[in-house]
Amino acid sequence: MAEALEWSTSDVVVRVEPWGVDSLRVRVARDSLRDDLPGALLTPKPQASAPVVGERRIVNGAITAELDDRGHLRFLSSADGAELLAEAPPYIWWPGPRHFTSEGLEQRFRGYPGERFYGLGQHGHGRLDQKGCVIDLVQRNGEVTIPFLVSSRGYGLLWHNPAIGRVELGMDVTRWVARDSRQIDYWITAGDRPADILARYAEATGHTPMMPEWAAGFWQSKLRYKTQDELLAVAREHHGRGLPLSVIVADFFHWPTMGSWRFDPTSWPDPRAMVRELEEMGVRLMVSVWPTIGAASENYEPMRRAGLLVGRAGGGLTRQHWPDASGYPELAYVDSTNPAARRYLWDQVRRNYLDHGVKVWWLDACEPDLASGLAEEAVYHAGPGRAVTNLYPLLHAQGFHDGMREAGEDEVVLLIRSAWAGSQRYGAAVWSGDVASTFDSLAVQVRAGLNMAMSGIPWWNSDIGGFLGGDPEDEEFRELVIRWFQYAVFTPLLRLHGDRAPNQPFTAEMTGGPNELWSFGEAAYPILCDQLHLRERLKPYLLDQMRVAHETGLPPMRPLFVDFPDDERAWQVEDQFMFGPDLLVAPVTEYRARSRTVYLPAGTDWTDAWTGAPATGGTTVDTSAPLDRIPVFVRQGASPVPGPHLTAR
Repeated sequence: MAEALEWSTSDVVVRVEPWGVDSLRVRVARDSLRDDLPGALLTPKPQASAPVVGERRIVNGAITAELDDRGHLRFLSSADGAELLAEAPPYIWWPGPRHFTSEGLEQRFRGYPGERFYGLGQHGHGRLDQKGCVIDLVQRNGEVTIPFLVSSRGYGLLWHNPAIGRVELGMDVTRWVARDSRQIDYWITAGDRPADILARYAEATGHTPMMPEWAAGFWQSKLRYKTQDELLAVAREHHGRGLPLSVIVADFFHWPTMGSWRFDPTSWPDPRAMVRELEEMGVRLMVSVWPTIGAASENYEPMRRAGLLVGRAGGGLTRQHWPDASGYPELAYVDSTNPAARRYLWDQVRRNYLDHGVKVWWLDACEPDLASGLAEEAVYHAGPGRAVTNLYPLLHAQGFHDGMREAGEDEVVLLIRSAWAGSQRYGAAVWSGDVASTFDSLAVQVRAGLNMAMSGIPWWNSDIGGFLGGDPEDEEFRELVIRWFQYAVFTPLLRLHGDRAPNQPFTAEMTGGPNELWSFGEAAYPILCDQLHLRERLKPYLLDQMRVAHETGLPPMRPLFVDFPDDERAWQVEDQFMFGPDLLVAPVTEYRARSRTVYLPAGTDWTDAWTGAPATGGTTVDTSAPLDRIPVFVRQGASPVPGPHLTAR
């Protein structure tokens, strides 16, 4: 019996093969298919039941694919034959659903009235449902390209192509475009519930590790702690005040020059003693590691000679000016698509950080952070930039993950600004980048985080208070920090960070503006402390959900429709979310708002977590939101029912 559905003419070859439970992989090429192109899909595990392959039809569990006599594909629900997705028919006869050009390719699918799309990474458009959007497939600061979407029609689709391009989610057609590629490659799965689709995706691209208990606590950071003494003083103050603290961060410019990947002994004279003192307080040190390197670094010439840096079309290296201790030099980039480059970088990190006891990594600016023209001109070990650049953050994270595992470290947590399909399997904890410090930005983060959850990334967070701006003496900003902190308590990671007033020039001599819990005034401090202790009480519940994410791919923070797919209203709510199966969270994203409406999904009744008042499912309620709390509701039957102290289950 055939193992795959194949169809070919003198112009094209099509292969549809089973790729995991209820899932199919489709590849199309002009001449012959290639198996050596970089991607995210793992080799599928053997299945209990074999797919059924006919002349023009393949059935793999819940999904069926059919080929017509022109080689056009339709995907159906195996249960009832309903069409899930079909390639777009040609307007006459050309260009048809697939179009190969000298510069790349296109793939077209039908658009369906009422269809909704979720996932696709993280974007700043402020929408949860992305139907009608055009999404650039390129990595940028704050824009994370993960080309996986979940459809309200009961399928998930991964565009398995790391090329620069775009996806157009039009009313009449969905079009995927790759700027430099010679093979169409996508993976599609079917599921009765969104949770089923996310489970299949996790099997196909990798499960997130189990989150360590310490990572569920509070992470303290600012731009930046200039010296070892300054950082330790903040940790000691936390300890003295009895405030829980899990991680504190040594941000950029703790090194002598960009690409030295070690502590500057002038400002950080005894890293080993620093780590030891922090550990005695129950705190871990996280260090920022950038993939950029300047000519002044001792690592530059060895890496250049060995071909371990990102090249540029026409010759030479991809370079971009950036501040450093020496001024504003041109910096090159580690080619993390090259296994030898990943090994070289990790060897420096192991010797200069891990050997001092540092075990938590902040992989900043690893899109890599290139201007658009440079991104397209870059030449990587894996191929030309236009064809492979979106793969970079995945492989960059792999280098640290594999290095830690080889060193015998089982707990790998990587705070990272970019990701691609499969990044979750390397312990990637993605944050939303350098976002604005405004209430509008907070509202965008709620939706961005939910789309990341629908993109297979269970570990996600944002800079509490936003990154760009914020004056701790300003009353509106103080309220923003409170509201953002209250929201972040119910996200996978709780991390305070930002560039605060009085802002300083971006140089190696700067130290960041105040950004500790006690920095935002006497009225804000007790509220933030209460929220921090609330997070501590929620940790057992959160860690239970992190185990579920590890085992099944179901993220702890998710849109309402994931838990209530049969409630049509739940698919339309964009500013609330479930935190695990029992807690419904409604962030407050408007200045001076002291109430908000909350939709309570049908299928269960609810209890106000703060007052104990019952509420009926399938209704919209006006809920009090005083400055010291945001609305939280508990699903009926959760035990014990959280009350004013919101204890874990």
